Amino acid sequence: MAIGKEPGQKGVSWSNIAVGAIMNMVTTLGQPLEVLKTQMAANRSQSMLQAVQTVWSRGGIKGFYQGLIPWAWIEASTKGGVLLFTASEIESATTAMGVNPAAAGLLGGMGGGIVQAYATMGFCTCMKTAEITRHKQMASGIKPPSTWAVFADIYRREGLAGINKGVNAVAVRQCTNWGSRMGFARLAESTIRKMKGKGENDKLTPLEKILSSSIGGALGCWNQPIEVVRVEMQSMAKGADRGEKKTILNTLKYIYKENGFKGLYRGVTPRIGLGIWQTVCMVSFADYVKAWVKAR
Repeated sequence: MAIGKEPGQKGVSWSNIAVGAIMNMVTTLGQPLEVLKTQMAANRSQSMLQAVQTVWSRGGIKGFYQGLIPWAWIEASTKGGVLLFTASEIESATTAMGVNPAAAGLLGGMGGGIVQAYATMGFCTCMKTAEITRHKQMASGIKPPSTWAVFADIYRREGLAGINKGVNAVAVRQCTNWGSRMGFARLAESTIRKMKGKGENDKLTPLEKILSSSIGGALGCWNQPIEVVRVEMQSMAKGADRGEKKTILNTLKYIYKENGFKGLYRGVTPRIGLGIWQTVCMVSFADYVKAWVKAR
């Protein structure tokens, strides 16, 4: 089901910015999965249990919320509005042109993912990853600086380019992330409608909506190698073999050389859980919130 506009509205649905920001703040409840996913992607020799133990050693339960304040909250409140606004407008426009819901969801998610990456996510994602991975410095006997000290140091040394390090990898990830998640979710919705004998405009039950989004969120994790590359590019870890100038290609080669094919999929298990949660929030729950807003 494509996202419609408010009754009588001919322009854009500006309310989707607020809805997206609110719903994406809800997704930050999954921060423990985000931290675990990043820990495993940055430390590719660790098992799931070892990753959990490492995160726990950084302050117990607080360790699972590293990077939440302020970076994850800043990122969520901004990228959510950008994603839902852009995706909804593209999805509505393409559906009006006769594009099927699955393809419209794919195009909307891809467009929304690209715009949110370059508009809001670069520096927040970089700082979240720096916050989670800077404990690697302790292995060299260096006391990790505070979050704001890390921010100031990167900005002083590398300027905006340093703060937005890895933003191209983030854009590729977000484009494939939300394109896949929304596309697969809408495809699942259409499939469920056909199986249940429902028409295109017939509503799905809440359970059917959640199931569709769960399928979209899980299948959207096929691009885990891009996420592992993104984490490595933004990691605080240093090394001559990594090279000073990190690009998507040379980082991909480095990871494959060091950890093989399996290394490219480290952290995929917690990411599947996170992907399902985020897609349920940003597709299923967001559809209900948008419908509620329209009715006001």
